[in-house]
Amino acid sequence: MMDFLYFPQDAAEYIPAVLMLILFMGAAVATVYIFMKASKNEEDSLPEHLKEDPHYYEKE
Repeated sequence: MMDFLYFPQDAAEYIPAVLMLILFMGAAVATVYIFMKASKNEEDSLPEHLKEDPHYYEKE
């Protein structure tokens, strides 16, 4: 009936899938961290008068 679902009897077959999940989750967290760090550095490099202008981001 549901031949497209495959649940292995040997639990060792799940190990590669779990390792890949951990790898990709770690890469996603690292990417978000890098983007946040770059954004903070870009915000810190703005001139002071632009930081205080509430409409600065709407002009672009």
